[in-house]
Amino acid sequence: MTDHKIGTDEEWLAARLELLEAEKALMRRRDELARRRQELPWVPVEKAYAFETDNGRKTLAELFDGRSQLLVYHFMFGFGFRVDEHNPGCTGCSFVADHFDGAVPHLNGHDVTLVAESIAPLEELRPYKARMGWRFPWVSSLGSDFKYDFGAAFTDEQQRNGGEYNFRHVDQPLPQREGMSAFAIKNGVVHYTYSTYDRGVEQLMGTYRILDLAPLGRNEEGLEFPAAWWHRHDEYETAHDEAAR
Repeated sequence: MTDHKIGTDEEWLAARLELLEAEKALMRRRDELARRRQELPWVPVEKAYAFETDNGRKTLAELFDGRSQLLVYHFMFGFGFRVDEHNPGCTGCSFVADHFDGAVPHLNGHDVTLVAESIAPLEELRPYKARMGWRFPWVSSLGSDFKYDFGAAFTDEQQRNGGEYNFRHVDQPLPQREGMSAFAIKNGVVHYTYSTYDRGVEQLMGTYRILDLAPLGRNEEGLEFPAAWWHRHDEYETAHDEAAR
């Protein structure tokens, strides 16, 4: 643990009250951003998409499962980044997905459906889902343009000549990237409302919000890259294991 300033109760309280004002300003700013996000125009989805699910083949409209809003997480799985056959699911996407199951009942109760989608056969997704102990719906978009059309996968030509990721041109995008897209259905018509990519999906990672409250915060300085400490939840060594080595 690095050296840190030591102070008195009075010094701590003065600094904490100053910080509180900054925290309140940030929260108000977040509220304003959420309002602006919800005011984005809705774009009707005219293209037909089909997904393989645990309950058979479904359209995008059917993924809503009777609710009016749908969040689809673009989960990187398999092609283009696989480290080995035992870990076909992206480590970062797995970190994100660890936060879904606890949220799903609350989302469903507030008229929102959450699903993940991947360009992989359903029979490949199921074993990984079982290993991770997840219960949220995870569908296959294999054979569909869905992930490509919503900016989270790139054709061979795009990988060679450039494509758009996170609403900016990328000279040589990876075969697939992380992201989340939002949809609403009204009068039977599905509308595209919002997408977020790259660090935008960090807002789905509640663990980071908890780390931000810890004394050392995210503690990522000195790492090769900020996410270097991430592991799938069944791959971490406990502090006791590390001490025993």
